[in-house]
Amino acid sequence: MTPVRARAKHARHPHDDAPDTTAEFQRIAELPDGPEREELRQRVVRAWMPMAERLARHFRNRGESLEDLEQVAALGLVKAVTRYDPARGSAFESFAVPTIVGEIKRHFRDHMWGLHVPRRVQELRNRVRASSRQLSHSLDGRTPGVREIAEHSGLTEEEVRIGSEALESYSTLSLDAELPGADDGYALVDTLGSAEPGFDLVVYRESLKPRLRNLPERERKILYLRFFCDMTQSRIAEQLGISQMHVSRLISRTCNRLHAEVEADLEREQTAPENERERAYAGSRAA
Repeated sequence: MTPVRARAKHARHPHDDAPDTTAEFQRIAELPDGPEREELRQRVVRAWMPMAERLARHFRNRGESLEDLEQVAALGLVKAVTRYDPARGSAFESFAVPTIVGEIKRHFRDHMWGLHVPRRVQELRNRVRASSRQLSHSLDGRTPGVREIAEHSGLTEEEVRIGSEALESYSTLSLDAELPGADDGYALVDTLGSAEPGFDLVVYRESLKPRLRNLPERERKILYLRFFCDMTQSRIAEQLGISQMHVSRLISRTCNRLHAEVEADLEREQTAPENERERAYAGSRAA
């Protein structure tokens, strides 16, 4: 089997150590799937690995380790070797370089953003950033406005605003980060609020009012004497002429029923928007 040969010195190419694998690719195209073809692909991958690692180094110092970038570049190289068709007449490196670079950029796009940002918004961000940098040189360092960026990039002003907002989404700020101008350790986490339990009490109280009005008179009176007049169950029993055990059972049964009814009402309110969306979707499907 023909070994991988070094490219002749007189051949001009931006990759000085680019190997000549023309014969190997031709042989791969002729072989059926099997161990021999796979072994030859692996040899070609190893021969071109220095180029893939060199491309990976172009993206260092961007928040990702060089080792991980080299692994991504190696994956792109494997894809390039697998998909390359020498019958098309183009050199392998002209096909492999954009494949590898595209794989690295895809890695940054899909794994390095602090927030999930749609691909379209990421593209707007890149165009806004590029236009802003270009305009800054021609405007003596002045930050270009939305209208200027829109005219330069061919985007609408709304798209420029969306892309500008995405500029801040690539990396996130820690909640423990000290706020600018704070000299006492005041951090972002100190500005966050907490749940107010009193709000839930208001909701329950307002939900309970109509239920209380609909109770039988005796049960309503018992709850009034117990929870609003703070009377003991024994005194309530004496006033109504019933046993203290009976009062206890009435209070327990009434409170449990009211609680279940209020919870059911709240659950229906929470699921109502979802049910409305489902009905609207079903209606559109039927139409």
